[in-house]
Amino acid sequence: MKQTSPLEGMTVLVPRGKKQAHSFSALIQSYGGIPVEIPLIAFETLQDKETLYKTHKRIQTYDWVIFTSATAVDAFFENLSQGGPFPNIAVIGEKTKKLLMDKGLKVQFMPRDYVAEGFVEDFLPLVEEGMKVLIPKGNLARDYIAASLSENGADVDEIIVYETTFPRESIGLLKKQLSGKGLDILAFTSPSTVDHFIGALKELGYENAVKDSVVGCIGPVTRERAKAYGLQVHAVPEEYTVHNMLKSIISYLAEIRREN
Repeated sequence: MKQTSPLEGMTVLVPRGKKQAHSFSALIQSYGGIPVEIPLIAFETLQDKETLYKTHKRIQTYDWVIFTSATAVDAFFENLSQGGPFPNIAVIGEKTKKLLMDKGLKVQFMPRDYVAEGFVEDFLPLVEEGMKVLIPKGNLARDYIAASLSENGADVDEIIVYETTFPRESIGLLKKQLSGKGLDILAFTSPSTVDHFIGALKELGYENAVKDSVVGCIGPVTRERAKAYGLQVHAVPEEYTVHNMLKSIISYLAEIRREN
């Protein structure tokens, strides 16, 4: 008897742009699923670079630089030829760490949990009164890390290095998919992907088109955003990566099949 792949024939939303979608789509295919690439977020570096250039010039005045995403790394180092000493670096996530290492930089700190709360919990023992910290971030990123470190004596500067936007062309892609085969699985990789997806559904008048979809979220912050919109979230991994999110969705599906 042929063994069925865990996602055999199921359509899975991939809410990332072409560049970031490839590995996620390949993973879905390896489990027998059908990836449906509909970018729900796009990242644009800021046109006004003056603040960024000034920050680059005084980078050595900081004790730590905290990068919470690979996108922040890309935007911060755009047009910057890194030379000379760099402050201690803290990151969230293996991808962020690898990207910095590929640039020849050493990462001194990475938390056990890939969320802001976990970062703060693990990083606080390193905080000293007056320690200067820089956080390059996106315009929609939370200020939880900056606020928490400031409350514990650090001198924190945040700098917006990119903006998160919704690719308008995805409205047509979503309409075509939901008018046809639909989406069996919604895999949300950030709160912004949830915001933009729900906004697109409302614009199309397709709110009921995903009522039977299985919903997976990459972590607790994304889960809470989905629940705030009334979505039932079926799967959230313990380790907040795309691969583990997909495995948690597969585990949920296996449990449902056993019950039936």
